[in-house]
Amino acid sequence: MTVWENIRCAVLWATGHRYAFWKNVENLPEVRQRTAEILEDIHLSHRRHVSAGLLTYAEQRELEIGITIASGANVIILDEPTAGMSHAETERAVALIRRLTEGRTLVIVEHDMSVVFGLADRISVLVYGRIIASGTPDEIRNSAEVKEAYLGEEVS
Repeated sequence: MTVWENIRCAVLWATGHRYAFWKNVENLPEVRQRTAEILEDIHLSHRRHVSAGLLTYAEQRELEIGITIASGANVIILDEPTAGMSHAETERAVALIRRLTEGRTLVIVEHDMSVVFGLADRISVLVYGRIIASGTPDEIRNSAEVKEAYLGEEVS
């Protein structure tokens, strides 16, 4: 499936249209418009006719986020959204996530603390499945338990 078709499927679902091979979904102007808007939002308009499998790794993550947004989700859950990305790709992904999740609840599991601090209003830190700290990014940055557990600093 192309990038366009992936986004369009999510838009069809969110707008109450069910995809069926006998329906001409190209004749649905609201679906076309919303699909085009989302492709602009995720910066993939220029790749609309490309098979999703041929996108770069970072572009595939952008497409996944676009599909989530297109589906109308108010809660976005991301697991390691920047894993395997270069520094430049990570910066671009963080900016995209920040912009597209504005006004929505974002739950993110991420080991890159610069990504976490760049996106989160509140952070919960887990060690072996137990929450050791919850708070604002500044509170987490200054937490002795977090420093010991994750930053390798010994607490005196």
